[in-house]
Amino acid sequence: MQVYDCCTLVRQRYAEIGSGEQGYIPKAIHCAIKTLNSIASDDSLPEETRDQAANLLISDHEDA
Repeated sequence: MQVYDCCTLVRQRYAEIGSGEQGYIPKAIHCAIKTLNSIASDDSLPEETRDQAANLLISDHEDA
C-alpha cells in the first residue's frame, strides 16, 4: 500500500513521521496505516472519530 493512496488526513500524519517530527514503530506502520486509513476516510463517521484514527499515527516512541 502506498501512503499516497490514503486520505489527506492520514497523509498529513504520515508526513509528520517522515519529517522526523513524530516517531513510529517500523514493523507496525503498514498495518496501522491500512486500518487507520479505513477509519479516517470513512465519511459516515464523525469528524472527531476520523481525526482520532489519524492521530494514532503520532507517537513519542523511540526506536532502541
